[in-house]
Amino acid sequence: MYNEVINKIKEYDTIVIARHIGVDPDALCSQLALRDSIKLTYPDKKVIAIGTGSSRFTHLGKLDKLEKLENALLIVTDTPDKRRVDSLDFSMGAYSIKIDHHPFIEKFCDLEIIEDDKSSTCEIIMNIIDNTELLCDSNISELLYLGLVSDSNRFLFNSCSSNTFNIVSKLIDKYPFDMGKAYEKIYLRPLSEVRLQGYISLNMKVTPNKLGYIVVTDEVINELGVDSASAGNMVNDFNYIKEILVWATITEDKKNDQYRVSIRSRGPEINKIAEKHGGGGHKYASGVKAKSLDAAIEVMKDLDLELSLYNEEVI
Repeated sequence: MYNEVINKIKEYDTIVIARHIGVDPDALCSQLALRDSIKLTYPDKKVIAIGTGSSRFTHLGKLDKLEKLENALLIVTDTPDKRRVDSLDFSMGAYSIKIDHHPFIEKFCDLEIIEDDKSSTCEIIMNIIDNTELLCDSNISELLYLGLVSDSNRFLFNSCSSNTFNIVSKLIDKYPFDMGKAYEKIYLRPLSEVRLQGYISLNMKVTPNKLGYIVVTDEVINELGVDSASAGNMVNDFNYIKEILVWATITEDKKNDQYRVSIRSRGPEINKIAEKHGGGGHKYASGVKAKSLDAAIEVMKDLDLELSLYNEEVI
């Protein structure tokens, strides 16, 4: 199936690569790395990566300006459903491809590469490069590594397999980069975010069923001098708290008049609950965009109920 992707890339002179809204490193790095690999392999092709950027990830690479194009090949990375695709006008595409590691939600592309047993979409792109004629270099290698490391929380999640370590080892052996400086690109953060982490630790509510959650209001965001995405991006910092099995951040996004709910679990599967409330994701890492705080709290109630059932089964 990887070769089908390459055949389609060869067929089109114009290629547009998109990913999901609410950008994260795996989404951004997978589209940028794929763009740069295609351009390196086929220099005469016009290849652009589009989407709304984030000041937090500007140092990972630059996106391209969206242009009005026709007869383009559209590639969507790291996105399971059409409504979450960022900035892409499907009418300008003659053919579309999806490359994703989320559980299947809907088919919206002509060709879909879905490998939900992979740690990240970046891992899939690594495999495509390793098994086809697509070229790589140290910059592309670094992008793919950072996307994988971020989505697997530094190889801590069960989504990592022997293939994950094998393909990473092969990639960085052939295309080495400064790993210390690379890690700074996703883990170096301002003191304001460290203080936000302290605020979350001190104010997190924990239920008897082992649900931990925090509401980060716009007032707190402004007081600490962080942006609304910071709390959600911090959710992986609370993985190993003994008294918590499921944890979530509820962040007020005043600009978009919504509350962003980021959820993680090391117990019950949570993606179905996220889907029930209009969100989605992986079994143990999901999210929801709630229209109100009350709606976000309803998600917490469902998570707490799921935990009560889970705890009964475990006991």
